[in-house]
Amino acid sequence: MAVQVDGTVAAGWERVREEFEAFAAAEAVSPEAQLAVHHRGRRVVDLWAGEDTTADTLTGVYSITKGAAHLVVALLVQDGVLDLERPVSEYWPEFTGHGKERLTLRQLVSHQSGLINTPEGFTLDEIADDALIAARLAGAKPYWEPGTAYGYHAFVIGALTGEVVRRATGKTLAEVYEERIRAPYGLDLYIGLPAELEPRWKPVLPQVPTAEGLAALAGGPLPPELMETAFNWHVKPPMDLVAYANDPRVKSRGPASAGGVGTARGVAGMYAAAIGELAGRPALLKPETAAEVARLHTPGDDRVTPEKDHFGLGFERQPLVGPQAFGHCGAAGGLGFADPVTEVAYGYTRRRFGFPGGPAPENGPLTAAVMAAARAAVQG
Repeated sequence: MAVQVDGTVAAGWERVREEFEAFAAAEAVSPEAQLAVHHRGRRVVDLWAGEDTTADTLTGVYSITKGAAHLVVALLVQDGVLDLERPVSEYWPEFTGHGKERLTLRQLVSHQSGLINTPEGFTLDEIADDALIAARLAGAKPYWEPGTAYGYHAFVIGALTGEVVRRATGKTLAEVYEERIRAPYGLDLYIGLPAELEPRWKPVLPQVPTAEGLAALAGGPLPPELMETAFNWHVKPPMDLVAYANDPRVKSRGPASAGGVGTARGVAGMYAAAIGELAGRPALLKPETAAEVARLHTPGDDRVTPEKDHFGLGFERQPLVGPQAFGHCGAAGGLGFADPVTEVAYGYTRRRFGFPGGPAPENGPLTAAVMAAARAAVQG
């Protein structure tokens, strides 16, 4: 299929465009995708592909939002406002029972609380409301003893960590993100889309299963038994991920687990600001903080997703990039990450939901081309 690819790449980054064009041409339908890359604070890749997507098109980015949420937590830890070794219950007294009172903030942020959902689940209106989620989970029974295992808290981790932020600062996580990160850099990555930006928003589009995708899914391992619960698929009817991202309540409220709206430029810009100078401002994270968020916090198997050694401090580790890289994917296929070693920041979004979900396969060759170009630039 011929898909229009627009945008620019800097000299030395041409291979990235070639990979982007190759995957776009191979898609059965237009991916409606964006790719932006910063190197040493300079945007070196700025591409988009599709019939109804430009560089400025805003759309739901799903769990890429977790990167923004956990960057807020990292900043507050760096400032001394939050203490990772302090029990969550000392910030949030209602967070108690079933061993939760012993859970530290470090364990909570790294998906160890066991509070992946409730047996009755959440309606779409409820799962768009972080305050409601936090209140409901505060006294709930975890799905495993807190701190003894870990598993992806797909739609609730932002509500849990966000409640700690609110108790410690008097502000919501979204307010801190806006003040400390989004507004100073003018980032097109929002936790709660402002009404005046609605004309730039385009919906996430349903996935189109491919023969290759179905074969890979059929031949892969069965998902862990708790995955259905964590993704709110145990309710009737099961949660529709496309409907979730496109729901006006999700867009406007911005649940911090997966309700963000943005562009690839916004994602890459956030990660560039995290690790280096951007727009005349110093890096948000000190080198030691960046190293701590990237460090493995969860060895072994994730009890919710088929992942191993999954998380640093809230961020997903990026083994294909390097041991000091950190970031987060999004369900439609997007990905954002930063690598302090090569000084690369990567942002990829797609409006056409990839199959079967999670970081889309094209991120592999795109990332490889990006890292090769970055290393060549350093050597040159």
